[in-house]
Amino acid sequence: MSTLTTTAPVEAATATLHLTQILVSYEDAVRLLRIRDTYDWHQRVWQAFGGREGASRDFLTRVDQLEEGYRLLILSAVQPHKPDWCPTDCFQTKLVPQAFLNHTRYRFSLLANPTKKLRVDNPDGTRKKNGSRVPLTKREDLVAWLQRKANAGGFRFDPDSLRAIARGREYFHKPGAHGLHSAVEFQGTLEVTHPATFRESFQGGIGSAKAFGFGLLVLAPVS
Repeated sequence: MSTLTTTAPVEAATATLHLTQILVSYEDAVRLLRIRDTYDWHQRVWQAFGGREGASRDFLTRVDQLEEGYRLLILSAVQPHKPDWCPTDCFQTKLVPQAFLNHTRYRFSLLANPTKKLRVDNPDGTRKKNGSRVPLTKREDLVAWLQRKANAGGFRFDPDSLRAIARGREYFHKPGAHGLHSAVEFQGTLEVTHPATFRESFQGGIGSAKAFGFGLLVLAPVS
């Protein structure tokens, strides 16, 4: 479920999707790329889509730490090109097969940033429009969060067999702002209940903080 050939949503009726894998050694990430956080990864990914200044983000990413280094996955509507910082032999990109999402069941892995909004009141007792968000940590809250996403995303899963693995806090710093995300990896088996909605969910990603490497599903069909 971690290879380039089995990790992707399929293209929708009017959109082609490209799946790209970039392998970066830990030494190069520090010495050449000066990667410090998820915002640095976000900036490096944009360099694969040169000439699109001012365009809105239309790709999803995910970074995993493997034994030999980082694995960066990019799912995009626009075909990326090897950025200057990337060694040629560590860059692979291909079209996602159109038939990939014709299956009914998949094993899946989702790196997400599950949160809930806390109520914050104004001095007069009325509720503020924008409350503060806190990460979800209890299993029952995490399962309920994913269940809501599944109901809206055209699939269902078995809560009893679901694994929710905490991957720690990921801090980021960018001009004028800083913060953190609490990463959780969900692993399990899902069943597609509404194919059209399922495709849309994969193209747009699941959950928040998609610009920081969350929301991209890794899939492997189950026969």
